[in-house]
Amino acid sequence: MMEPGDTESTPQSESPHREEVDMVTEESTRLEDISFINDQTIEKLTHGLIAHYLPDLQDSKQALQELTQNQVILLDTLEQEITKFKDCNSLLDLNALFTEAKIYHTKLVNIRKEMMIIHDKTTKLKKRALKLQQQRQKEALEKEQQREKELERERQLIAKPAKRT
Repeated sequence: MMEPGDTESTPQSESPHREEVDMVTEESTRLEDISFINDQTIEKLTHGLIAHYLPDLQDSKQALQELTQNQVILLDTLEQEITKFKDCNSLLDLNALFTEAKIYHTKLVNIRKEMMIIHDKTTKLKKRALKLQQQRQKEALEKEQQREKELERERQLIAKPAKRT
Protein backbone atom coordinates (compact mmCIF):
# COMPACT_ATOMS: atom_id res chain seq x y z
CA MET A 1 0.00 0.00 0.00
CA MET A 2 1.12 3.48 -0.66
CA GLU A 3 1.71 6.04 2.08
CA PRO A 4 0.32 9.54 1.77
CA GLY A 5 3.76 11.14 1.31
CA ASP A 6 4.95 8.71 -1.39
CA THR A 7 4.76 9.60 -5.01
CA GLU A 8 4.62 7.08 -7.73
CA SER A 9 4.62 7.76 -11.36
CA THR A 10 1.44 6.45 -12.88
CA PRO A 11 0.27 6.76 -16.40
CA GLN A 12 -2.34 9.45 -17.00
CA SER A 13 -5.07 6.96 -17.90
CA GLU A 14 -4.93 5.21 -14.47
CA SER A 15 -4.94 8.41 -12.42
CA PRO A 16 -8.73 9.02 -11.93
CA HIS A 17 -9.45 5.43 -11.01
CA ARG A 18 -6.51 5.31 -8.65
CA GLU A 19 -7.69 8.46 -6.79
CA GLU A 20 -11.08 6.92 -6.12
CA VAL A 21 -9.55 3.79 -4.68
CA ASP A 22 -7.29 5.90 -2.46
CA MET A 23 -10.29 7.89 -1.12
CA VAL A 24 -12.23 4.76 -0.25
CA THR A 25 -9.22 3.32 1.50
CA GLU A 26 -8.69 6.49 3.54
CA GLU A 27 -12.36 6.55 4.68
CA SER A 28 -12.27 2.93 5.79
CA THR A 29 -9.05 3.64 7.69
CA ARG A 30 -10.69 6.57 9.50
CA LEU A 31 -13.71 4.45 10.49
CA GLU A 32 -11.41 1.76 11.84
CA ASP A 33 -9.50 4.38 13.85
CA ILE A 34 -12.77 5.65 15.38
CA SER A 35 -13.82 2.15 16.44
CA PHE A 36 -10.53 1.73 18.35
CA ILE A 37 -11.16 4.85 20.50
CA ASN A 38 -12.03 3.73 24.01
CA ASP A 39 -15.28 4.56 25.84
CA GLN A 40 -13.57 6.81 28.36
CA THR A 41 -12.27 9.06 25.61
CA ILE A 42 -15.74 9.24 24.03
CA GLU A 43 -17.21 10.08 27.45
CA LYS A 44 -14.64 12.87 27.99
CA LEU A 45 -15.21 14.27 24.52
CA THR A 46 -18.98 14.20 25.09
CA HIS A 47 -18.66 15.95 28.45
CA GLY A 48 -16.33 18.52 26.91
CA LEU A 49 -18.74 19.17 24.07
CA ILE A 50 -21.66 19.48 26.49
CA ALA A 51 -19.65 21.70 28.84
CA HIS A 52 -18.75 23.92 25.90
CA TYR A 53 -22.29 24.38 24.53
CA LEU A 54 -24.49 23.86 27.64
CA PRO A 55 -23.99 27.35 29.21
CA ASP A 56 -24.92 29.05 25.95
CA LEU A 57 -27.92 26.76 25.54
CA GLN A 58 -29.02 27.42 29.12
CA ASP A 59 -28.63 31.16 28.59
CA SER A 60 -30.67 30.87 25.40
CA LYS A 61 -33.30 28.85 27.25
CA GLN A 62 -33.52 31.48 29.98
CA ALA A 63 -33.69 34.27 27.41
CA LEU A 64 -36.51 32.43 25.62
CA GLN A 65 -38.35 31.98 28.93
CA GLU A 66 -37.99 35.69 29.67
CA LEU A 67 -39.19 36.54 26.18
CA THR A 68 -42.16 34.22 26.63
CA GLN A 69 -42.98 35.86 29.99
CA ASN A 70 -42.67 39.31 28.46
CA GLN A 71 -44.87 38.23 25.57
CA VAL A 72 -47.53 36.99 28.02
CA ILE A 73 -47.33 40.30 29.89
CA LEU A 74 -47.61 42.22 26.63
CA LEU A 75 -50.61 40.15 25.57
CA ASP A 76 -52.31 40.84 28.92
CA THR A 77 -51.55 44.54 28.62
CA LEU A 78 -52.82 44.56 25.04
CA GLU A 79 -56.01 42.85 26.15
CA GLN A 80 -56.49 45.46 28.89
CA GLU A 81 -55.94 48.26 26.37
CA ILE A 82 -58.47 46.68 24.02
CA THR A 83 -60.93 46.54 26.92
CA LYS A 84 -60.25 50.22 27.63
CA PHE A 85 -60.91 51.11 23.99
CA LYS A 86 -64.14 49.14 24.08
CA ASP A 87 -65.13 50.99 27.26
CA CYS A 88 -64.26 54.31 25.60
CA ASN A 89 -66.37 53.38 22.60
CA SER A 90 -69.24 52.42 24.86
CA LEU A 91 -68.77 55.72 26.73
CA LEU A 92 -68.87 57.56 23.41
CA ASP A 93 -72.05 55.65 22.58
CA LEU A 94 -73.39 56.53 26.02
CA ASN A 95 -72.46 60.19 25.53
CA ALA A 96 -74.20 60.19 22.15
CA LEU A 97 -77.23 58.59 23.79
CA PHE A 98 -77.29 61.26 26.53
CA THR A 99 -76.87 64.02 23.95
CA GLU A 100 -79.75 62.58 21.98
CA ALA A 101 -81.81 62.33 25.18
CA LYS A 102 -81.09 66.02 25.91
CA ILE A 103 -82.21 66.96 22.41
CA TYR A 104 -85.45 65.02 22.79
CA HIS A 105 -86.00 66.43 26.28
CA THR A 106 -85.60 69.95 24.89
CA LYS A 107 -88.06 69.12 22.12
CA LEU A 108 -90.53 67.79 24.69
CA VAL A 109 -90.16 70.93 26.81
CA ASN A 110 -90.78 73.08 23.72
CA ILE A 111 -93.82 71.03 22.76
CA ARG A 112 -95.13 71.37 26.32
CA LYS A 113 -94.67 75.15 26.17
CA GLU A 114 -96.45 75.29 22.84
CA MET A 115 -99.29 73.18 24.23
CA MET A 116 -99.61 75.52 27.24
CA ILE A 117 -99.65 78.54 24.91
CA ILE A 118 -102.29 76.87 22.72
CA HIS A 119 -104.30 75.96 25.85
CA ASP A 120 -104.16 79.57 27.06
CA LYS A 121 -105.22 80.83 23.63
CA THR A 122 -108.13 78.39 23.42
CA THR A 123 -109.24 79.36 26.95
CA LYS A 124 -109.17 83.05 25.97
CA LEU A 125 -111.01 82.28 22.73
CA LYS A 126 -113.67 80.31 24.64
CA LYS A 127 -114.14 83.20 27.08
CA ARG A 128 -114.36 85.65 24.21
CA ALA A 129 -116.79 83.41 22.36
CA LEU A 130 -118.91 83.13 25.52
CA LYS A 131 -118.86 86.91 25.98
CA LEU A 132 -119.78 87.42 22.33
CA GLN A 133 -122.59 84.89 22.66
CA GLN A 134 -123.86 86.59 25.82
CA GLN A 135 -123.61 89.99 24.14
CA ARG A 136 -125.54 88.74 21.09
CA GLN A 137 -128.16 87.20 23.33
CA LYS A 138 -128.38 90.46 25.25
CA GLU A 139 -128.65 92.40 21.99
CA ALA A 140 -131.25 89.98 20.70
CA LEU A 141 -133.18 90.30 23.98
CA GLU A 142 -132.94 94.07 23.85
CA LYS A 143 -134.07 94.01 20.23
CA GLU A 144 -137.00 91.80 21.16
CA GLN A 145 -137.88 94.08 24.04
CA GLN A 146 -137.57 97.10 21.76
CA ARG A 147 -139.85 95.48 19.24
CA GLU A 148 -142.39 94.62 21.92
CA LYS A 149 -142.29 98.18 23.16
CA GLU A 150 -142.85 99.46 19.63
CA LEU A 151 -145.69 97.02 19.14
CA GLU A 152 -147.17 98.07 22.43
CA ARG A 153 -146.80 101.69 21.53
CA GLU A 154 -148.36 101.10 18.16
CA ARG A 155 -151.25 99.40 19.88
CA GLN A 156 -151.62 102.32 22.16
CA LEU A 157 -151.48 104.73 19.27
CA ILE A 158 -154.13 102.95 17.36
CA ALA A 159 -157.34 104.83 17.91
CA LYS A 160 -159.73 103.17 20.16
CA PRO A 161 -163.29 103.93 19.78
CA ALA A 162 -164.53 105.83 22.71
CA LYS A 163 -167.00 104.23 24.90
CA ARG A 164 -170.34 105.71 24.70
CA THR A 165 -171.89 106.26 27.82
